[in-house]
Amino acid sequence: MYPLKFEPILKQTLWGGDKIISFKHLNDEVTGVGESWELSGVENNESVVANGPDRGLSLVEMVAKYREELVGEANYIRFGNKFPLLIKFIDAKQDLSIQVHPSDDLAKKRHNSMGKTEMWYVVGADEGARLRSGFSEEITPKEYKDRVYNNTITDVLQEYEIHPGDVFFLPAGRVHSIGAGAFVAEIQQTSDITYRIYDFNRKDADGKTRELHTDLAREAIDFEVVDDYRTNYEALENEPVELVACPYFTTSLYDMTEGISCDYSELDSFVIFICIEGSCKIIDDQKNEITLSAGETILFPASTQEVSITPTGTVKLLETYV
Repeated sequence: MYPLKFEPILKQTLWGGDKIISFKHLNDEVTGVGESWELSGVENNESVVANGPDRGLSLVEMVAKYREELVGEANYIRFGNKFPLLIKFIDAKQDLSIQVHPSDDLAKKRHNSMGKTEMWYVVGADEGARLRSGFSEEITPKEYKDRVYNNTITDVLQEYEIHPGDVFFLPAGRVHSIGAGAFVAEIQQTSDITYRIYDFNRKDADGKTRELHTDLAREAIDFEVVDDYRTNYEALENEPVELVACPYFTTSLYDMTEGISCDYSELDSFVIFICIEGSCKIIDDQKNEITLSAGETILFPASTQEVSITPTGTVKLLETYV
């Protein structure tokens, strides 16, 4: 197998901006793009291979064709033909709704789906851009419901001013929202289940408010309060810095000015690289060579033993695997 690039799936949204098209260097006139799904096995939103002999095949078809060679033995046993991760860029011109995602158990029971644990890496932020993650004080499920109805739910949510390089880990059950001016890379379980808690009473073009899932969300919410919902890490050059390690994915940041080799011979998983800044050349142990630039995502199959990364000047990459 060889390293795979995919066609982006662009999503126009009520709150979408104009950063994704330019960031990804796309020749596209589409406006109001809120999300670019970089790598997706979500039903009816399957990514399509953009390069090499398998060009035109969907990610789901690729998993069915190559099985453990693509995803790894343990992943194939665990997930079958469902690719376990969904990779996105998100550009918020307006505030997104306050929302929460269910755990595996709840999502399985209600939707026959995986739950949705995710993480954000802040790629860019307008001055004063903010996001919300978790509660700032303890509240009861009844108080939560009252606050949704009387428009005070945001008063008890933790809010952060954000800057490029900030990281937030969002386990299923954590209430959150992305604020206006935020541009993030999102790594998550393969699930499109979102419970909308509060939408600032906004109305669409027809004068209608969007549906809320207040009661569904209440059972999904983790009401625990923690001191700091950010993921703090020490930035280092030319060596991987682990940001998140959880049962669903492990993600590290590579901030590079020099070449580096990565040994995956003991890893039973595919590896995804998301280019955040700059560009680089990557060569694998089969002598496949590929260029990766800002805004691009690449999938190395589990059969890959080693890759060598050579930056063109400076490059920032997110590496993730299961």
